[in-house]
Amino acid sequence: MTMIHSRTAPPPAMNVQEMEAFLDREFPQIHIGGRIFSVEEVGFGACRMRMAFHQRSIRPGGTLSGPSMFTLADLAFYVAVLGALGPVGLAVTTNLNINFLRKPEPRDLIAECRMLKIGKRLAVGEVTLLSEGSEEPVAHATGTYSIPPRV
Repeated sequence: MTMIHSRTAPPPAMNVQEMEAFLDREFPQIHIGGRIFSVEEVGFGACRMRMAFHQRSIRPGGTLSGPSMFTLADLAFYVAVLGALGPVGLAVTTNLNINFLRKPEPRDLIAECRMLKIGKRLAVGEVTLLSEGSEEPVAHATGTYSIPPRV
């Protein structure tokens, strides 16, 4: 993911290990039933995440469920925001719009997220979801996160 390590972007506020530890500590519920979400890369306002294929994410018809894909997109936005700001537990989604483009394959789902703007109060970004091994996106999301006042 080339957008993470550009020459103009500052280094990430948290590395992959710090991000995983933060998510494990602050959001242990995402691992109920087994660990399926993982952070593969994190940069300043960008990340690459993986949702491991699991039967609990399947809907009738043998495809990944929309709620599972939405969860991965939202979590990727959060990780990208933290990649820019550091461990801000109270950053919250104010808007998330997702377009489902094609049926995902029954395999791991990859999220590639980048923030388009990080302001004092809001962060705006986009995420592309892909089935592992495919270059064609299965979904595209845009969203906005509210950033709490920093003391």
